[in-house]
Amino acid sequence: MIDEKEIFQLLEQDTMLDKAFGFILDKYQERLYWHIRRMVGSHEDANDVFQNTMIKAYKGIQKFQRKSTLLTWLYRIASNESLTFIKKRGRKETVSIDNEDLGLSNQMKAERYTEEGLAERYLKEAIDELPEKQRIVFIMRYYDEMPYQEIEKVLGTSVGGLKASYHHAAKKIEAYVRKQF
Repeated sequence: MIDEKEIFQLLEQDTMLDKAFGFILDKYQERLYWHIRRMVGSHEDANDVFQNTMIKAYKGIQKFQRKSTLLTWLYRIASNESLTFIKKRGRKETVSIDNEDLGLSNQMKAERYTEEGLAERYLKEAIDELPEKQRIVFIMRYYDEMPYQEIEKVLGTSVGGLKASYHHAAKKIEAYVRKQF
């Protein structure tokens, strides 16, 4: 697998942009897709947001200043695109708040995740209930196993603030899951 340094060497050659971006896709596609999927819920929505993320990355890759890793930069774009999608979806939804078809956990339950254990289902439901910032921090730290320093670069929040958000999210999730059993 090609490393980040080799990708940037290709990017410096104008004629190699497509090839370099192909390597970026090969290297980071799965991680970014699942990050987006955990934020937006459904496979279809995740695919749409992923495509928008890649379009923005492609258009902006030449301006990338290398102040962070390429993955951190891509996570920032993916997170921002996911949040934009979630906000737009929220404005478009006019159905009753009591409608049980809404929500990340219900969307994911309706798909292929029905065979998952009860604890995993409750975890997804609990994450769905978290405030936006806590949900993002929890997903990046728990699922993506990102260090706080990388999350800081993606979200522009201090490490202390991130640790507090993660701690509060974990406590809320724990309380939710305990209540279910």
